[in-house]
Amino acid sequence: MHLAIDNAGRPLRLIATAGQVADITCANELVEHLRTAAVIADKGYDSDAFAATIRAAGAKVVIPPRSNRTTKRQYSRVLYRTRNIVERFFNRIKHFRRVATRYDKLAGNYLAFASLACAFGSLVRM
Repeated sequence: MHLAIDNAGRPLRLIATAGQVADITCANELVEHLRTAAVIADKGYDSDAFAATIRAAGAKVVIPPRSNRTTKRQYSRVLYRTRNIVERFFNRIKHFRRVATRYDKLAGNYLAFASLACAFGSLVRM
């Protein structure tokens, strides 16, 4: 599951993929048409092409480089600390057992319940 969240912890976009799919495969779809000053993501989204897409949209790239990267990219560690908003949101929606364990076999059913969990997760602060 991939989420785009604003700085207040509200979900903006949700994309469900299979567990073995790399994060970077749906990165462009996740951030397209979002107007933001910075895109903060984890190492799974580290890609030169994705960073160029973010810069072309006029946003700042705050993605730490992977450990096997040959040329290390600089990023703001102060801004990166705000990524905990995303992790806390995932923690809130993982209280829904159906989302945490993915009992649904069909992606559409899982996405529907995950959207419902996102709606409740943004309303209720646990």
